[in-house]
Amino acid sequence: MIAGPLTGSKTDHYTGPFEGRHDPEGAGAEGVRGTVEWVPDRPPRLSGRLLKLGRLDMKRFSSKAAVIGLLAALSLGAVGCGQIAMLRATMAFKDANQLYRGQDFRAAATKYTEAIEFCRGSNQDCTDPNLNPAYFFLGNSLDNQYRPARRGEPANDELLTKAIDNYRKAAEVVQDPLTKKRAMEYLVAAYGPDKLNEPSEAEPILRRMIELEPTEPANYTYLSRIYEENGDYEQAEQLLVKARDMKPNDAGVYVTLAAFYNRQGEFAKTMEALHARAEREPNNPEAYYTIATYYWEKSSRDFTASEADRMKFVLAGHDAIDKAITLKSDYPEALTYKGLLLRVQANLEKNPARQQALLKEADQFRDRAVAVQAKQRAAGAGD
Repeated sequence: MIAGPLTGSKTDHYTGPFEGRHDPEGAGAEGVRGTVEWVPDRPPRLSGRLLKLGRLDMKRFSSKAAVIGLLAALSLGAVGCGQIAMLRATMAFKDANQLYRGQDFRAAATKYTEAIEFCRGSNQDCTDPNLNPAYFFLGNSLDNQYRPARRGEPANDELLTKAIDNYRKAAEVVQDPLTKKRAMEYLVAAYGPDKLNEPSEAEPILRRMIELEPTEPANYTYLSRIYEENGDYEQAEQLLVKARDMKPNDAGVYVTLAAFYNRQGEFAKTMEALHARAEREPNNPEAYYTIATYYWEKSSRDFTASEADRMKFVLAGHDAIDKAITLKSDYPEALTYKGLLLRVQANLEKNPARQQALLKEADQFRDRAVAVQAKQRAAGAGD
């Protein structure tokens, strides 16, 4: 069962779930593809397949001039005012999309507003499924103009306020499930630390996203991070376990769970999750490499552990890193950590002769790693 609502305190450290930006090319009427990401100090940009949403009817028109010509040819007796308004809305939506592609977000926002107003007519909302994605794009055009560094300036803050209003409207009225999802994702981002820093406002949105997509692990992960940043570690863990249970064969959920346990200082649970991930990716050298790095860190830096336990961690690290190197012999990072594990083992070794042998072997792996890196750099330079 999902945890109850947050009590709602803000944090200075909540890292919002979305990073990066989208390239607006490649949209299609059937929906959006790709993921939403967030880069601090830079507003999001859309990619995937949103831009052409709602443009099925536009296939009949080759240009703006054709639409104007059609409008001139139609008499009011043959076409009602509502139909003319919808043609104007479609034309404005097309113009807005072109401006959006060119990243002229100010002009695009004006055109998206025009499209919505023509579409609405006497209705409260634009209900045409081919045109109401304009709410989302209007919100994103405004969002792209917002500058976090100028927070507190009324005109700048108003851009984000209006963006949020339109994201919410899109989430309410747009029928396409992917566009609806993107609207909610950008709402969550708007309440992130680089903008409003109000994670409690993001919490109900994420709950709604979980209702719409109960098998999507990312939604549980985002909500879990909010609980974690608010100090509710039990609820955070429950959400991550729920994400794992929803997709037990998804290796990514185990990596996320391991990272959470590691932040909480629960080493045994961290390694349990990482080993579970490796079981699901037996041919992925990075899975074993990651395990080895955790064992190295524990054996080399946790001086509260006994020497016997530290040696156990070293040997477990060797087992993992050997599997990684077996799967990928030219894996410089794995070769490097093999050498590091050997050096920790040498420090724990009581026999001087054995200690020197371990150090010599460590040097050999270090040299192999350097040689592989040099070879890879040379190959890259020749491309």
